[in-house]
Amino acid sequence: MEQISKIKTEQRNSSTVDIDRAGSLEIVRLMNEEDKKVALAVEQVLPQIAEAVDVIYRQISGGGRLVYSGCGTSGRLGALDAAEIPPTFGADPGLVVALLAGGPSAMTKASEGAEDSRERGAGDLQGIGFGSGDVLVGIAASGRTPYVLGAMEYAKSVGAPVIGITCCPGSQVDQAADIGISPQPGPEVITGSTRLKSGTAQKMVLNMLSTAVMIRLGKVYSNLMVDVKATNEKLAARAVTIVRSATGAGSEEAEQALAKAGYRVKAAIVMILCGVDVREAETLLEEARGRIADVVLKSADGAEKDAYVRRITQENG
Repeated sequence: MEQISKIKTEQRNSSTVDIDRAGSLEIVRLMNEEDKKVALAVEQVLPQIAEAVDVIYRQISGGGRLVYSGCGTSGRLGALDAAEIPPTFGADPGLVVALLAGGPSAMTKASEGAEDSRERGAGDLQGIGFGSGDVLVGIAASGRTPYVLGAMEYAKSVGAPVIGITCCPGSQVDQAADIGISPQPGPEVITGSTRLKSGTAQKMVLNMLSTAVMIRLGKVYSNLMVDVKATNEKLAARAVTIVRSATGAGSEEAEQALAKAGYRVKAAIVMILCGVDVREAETLLEEARGRIADVVLKSADGAEKDAYVRRITQENG
């Protein structure tokens, strides 16, 4: 068995050896200083993250799913990311799936022993009918968790692409992945407590993966959540704000367009920008695979199109 002291996420942090004798302000200052290193660590693996986004986008565009597999903190972060995709981007709840060692109850009650079974990792994938059209992201801070490794082995056996997220470059998970994403935020504030810097790094990577894929799927227009579902008063008000921001329309015009569109934000935006009714707006969106920008470019005349391209170029630097 691998000596735990050699694992990067288990090494002691020389900056925090006296943290147990520090006052509250000094404790949080030390934690803040360490947290500053996380974003820089993630920055070093942006090329791998972008490569993973391309693979996930390809699989989902072909009708597949994004599946997370993890244990403990890593698994809970995957479950959190999966849970937030439907309300944020209006995606089908089955598009992003999270498998957590120990099952759903492990979200709130520790079930750390469940991570030791490779067979359970593979079995959970089999249980959801995982196939070659899907994509697996195995998440394990230490990069050695049997449950995750079992899932990765099964995914590869059925011909699906496999991505690994760890904080230990060269680990078993990193080596087993087709694309390994391994930011190195350094030793934890509390030795081995990977819910801290390692967890933050993994959360940042997951945010990038899922959000970038949703953007590429057309669920964002400019920087607006145009596939948000107006399921309560707050979200209905947000839908009005989004339509106004995207079109320059007043509140009354935005509300009227939303009402006609059944509060489908994308359709309301296209109705206003292109001067069409809801049926034509839906047709245009379907032809453009849900991308408002493509609809606008196709409908605009030469001058409008040039102005739009200039604006998009400026917004994207």
